[in-house]
Formats: sequence, C-alpha cells, structure tokens
Amino acid sequence: MIAVANAGYRAISVDFRGYGLSEHPSEPEKATFNDFVDDVIALLDSLSISKAHFVGKDFGAIVAAMLAMLHPDRLSCIILLGVPFLVPGLSPLQSQLPLIPPGFYMQRWMVPGRAEADFGRFDEKTVVRKVYTMFSGSLPPVAADDNQEIMDLVDLYTPLPSWFTEEDLAEYGSLYEKSGFRTALQVPYRNLMVPCGLDNEKITAPGLLIMGEKDYILKFPGLEDYIRTGKIKESVPNLDVTFMPEGNHFVQEQLPEEVNQLIISFLNKH
Repeated sequence: MIAVANAGYRAISVDFRGYGLSEHPSEPEKATFNDFVDDVIALLDSLSISKAHFVGKDFGAIVAAMLAMLHPDRLSCIILLGVPFLVPGLSPLQSQLPLIPPGFYMQRWMVPGRAEADFGRFDEKTVVRKVYTMFSGSLPPVAADDNQEIMDLVDLYTPLPSWFTEEDLAEYGSLYEKSGFRTALQVPYRNLMVPCGLDNEKITAPGLLIMGEKDYILKFPGLEDYIRTGKIKESVPNLDVTFMPEGNHFVQEQLPEEVNQLIISFLNKH
C-alpha cells in the first residue's frame, strides 16, 4: 500500500467482516463471498469512489473476481496474487476435484468443527506461525490419514521463513486474537464449493495475475495447466500473467519490491 501511495495512487485496504479489526457478521456461519463483495461496494459508495483498481490476494482474489463480474462499471483493472481467476464452485476446475486427496487441508477445513478443534489446541499466534510455515512451501498441506490434523504437519520449532519476522508474527497473531477464526473458516473454506451463478461470466477489464513458481497452490489438480495453457483467458481475455521464479504463496511479502514494481507498472498503463 505504501509503495502504491508513494506512486501517486490512493490506497485503501479492507479488513473483511470477521477479519483484522472488523467486527464479525451477525451470523458468521451464514456469511458468503457475496457479502464481502457487497461490503466493498458499500465502502466505495461511502467514500464517493465511482471506479477503482482492485488488487486481491488469495481468497481476496476471488472476491475481486466476483466484484469485477457483478459490478464491471466500478472496475478500472484487476490484479490477482496467489490465486488465479476462480469463483465459488471452482467451475474451471470441477473435473479435477475428485483428484483431491481426502487429507487436503481445504477438505479438512470445510468440515464444521474439525478445524476449530485442530486450531483450538494452540494459541492464535501459534496457528498463524504454522500456517505461514506450511503455506510457504511448494507442496500443499495434506494429512496422511484421518488421525493426523493439519496443524500437526508443522513442528512448533520449525523456523519462520526468512522474510517473515517475529514482529510480523506478533502483529498478525494479535489480530487473530481479536477476530478468532470463526468467519475466516466460513469464508473462504465453507463457501468455496458453493456455486455462485457466475460460471459463464467474463472479466473484460485489463487484468494481471502474479504467481510464484514455487507456490504450493500450483499443485492443486489442474490449476497450473489452467494458467499456463491460456485456458484462464477464456474468462479473463485481457489478462497478463507473470510467474516469479523464486516466489511462493506469500510472494507479496517474500518479494515486496519486485511485486510492487509489477503492480505499479500495470496500474500506470491502465
């Protein structure tokens, strides 16, 4: 945000409901991706912003993609990091879903109560530590059998990634101490396979996708081919794709200067 602001843009970051410093929805277990889209539009309206560039990371990329399809008049361009164009229901990858192993972390966290019990054995800071360590790797977290939980895949004493400091961990941990994981498990995980009726829609605005070559998400069945073969452009025809050779899933934190330059250069063109 600082780099974009220093480049002359007005930068606004959103804590979705139930995340960061925002309050939970009144009924977190009923929250959907559409609620988050509506919140972004309401925020733009409250600030009298008619049109904006949207940058979305991870499941924020799904919210940005939905927003681009539902409200194309509010979008100048879209930049996605770590997750390509996907909408709830994962329609471009539906045929690949049977290939997902039962111990895959997403499958586990979709089950009400299971992640809560898994996370509940640790304080919030430890959960964040384990998540950052797991998701920085090039392989997706998969439990070996039904007796192993996802949090057990990372030893407590595994060092943090070199680009993620103890100070970063303390800051992130403090936010989850406030919010917990109640809404965070509902959206995205427990809404991810629920179709949203946008399967045949397209994003016509200019787009940029930034992926790390070592991002574990590329091992999701069919996802890498979806990007590299250009099939993704059936839904986002004006999309540029950049792979960062050493990048992992947290590429914006791992390689901030390079990512900032890619984002600013793209914004300056549009």
